[in-house]
Amino acid sequence: MIKVIEENFNQKIFDEKAHHPLQSWAWGEARKKMGLKILRLGEFKKNQLINVYTITFHKIPLISYSIGYLPRSVIPSKEILDFLFQYGKKNKIIFIKTEPYVEKSQILNSKLQTQNKKYKIQKSPHPLFPDWTQILDIEESEEELLKNMHPKTRYNIKLAQKKGVMVKEESNKTGFEIFSKLYFETCKRQGYFGHNLKYHQIVWESLKNKIAHILIAYYQNEPLAAYQVWVYKNIAYYTYGGSSSKHRNLMGANLLMWEAIKLAKNLGAKKFDMWGSLPPNYLPDHPWAGFTRFKQGYGGKFIQMIGSFDLIINKPLYLFYNLAFILRKIFLMIRKNIT
Repeated sequence: MIKVIEENFNQKIFDEKAHHPLQSWAWGEARKKMGLKILRLGEFKKNQLINVYTITFHKIPLISYSIGYLPRSVIPSKEILDFLFQYGKKNKIIFIKTEPYVEKSQILNSKLQTQNKKYKIQKSPHPLFPDWTQILDIEESEEELLKNMHPKTRYNIKLAQKKGVMVKEESNKTGFEIFSKLYFETCKRQGYFGHNLKYHQIVWESLKNKIAHILIAYYQNEPLAAYQVWVYKNIAYYTYGGSSSKHRNLMGANLLMWEAIKLAKNLGAKKFDMWGSLPPNYLPDHPWAGFTRFKQGYGGKFIQMIGSFDLIINKPLYLFYNLAFILRKIFLMIRKNIT
């Protein structure tokens, strides 16, 4: 049985079934503060809640249609897909993108590529999450974790310590201000179109003291790098990061990631998800090669997730949306090259 979860539902019970921080009650509240419509669904079996799903809806400019997004849930059942298709038809939804937090090795992609007379769900041409990530088992001792790292990463951590780089957890207003400054400095330097300040402020205010933590690396009281790490249930996630262009030879980012791993371990996490990566056979000149190599240095495993799928509700508008998406991407690339 599928039920809409109302605002007065027990948040603790909801979070017990949430599969990922992007499915948590707090994340749904953050998205509402951003002006998005959200839908929380509960899947019940014999009156027992077995799964929850948080879907956000994003309006398309100039037309009265929206697209839906179901991030990092379990794989939606046929009953959930049926419900979402009917909901989408009634509420002018073009399609709903779903990106389950499920490893490909655990299930075949074909399970989500289903068709019936009413709708089609297919591999998405425009995923938001990369198919690959790197996940580190942090149940081992700190000595074993260091031993399993790439020698250069281990050397860089020791170099940063020797040079006097210090890492502090500053999960407060000051820490967020330092983090956001370094984050946007990095976005500008790398030509990355990240979320705006308002987005990050809402996320931080909604998740702090519950899920989100900020760590900052300093050299002589000057911030070198800052990471935002989420810890949810028994998994930690490296979600956002930024660094200064100064003193890069001090390897503050390497020490910062090591301290983030230790913090996650102390908070009870058993795994550390690096939040996206190229596959293991990546090309060295790929734009993502640098941060993939950086993450690889900590000794985690390359993990392929099941991927991104679109539940198509309005096929003509779906085709139009994908064309517009491609044209927008071309425009942004041109703008980047001429500015």
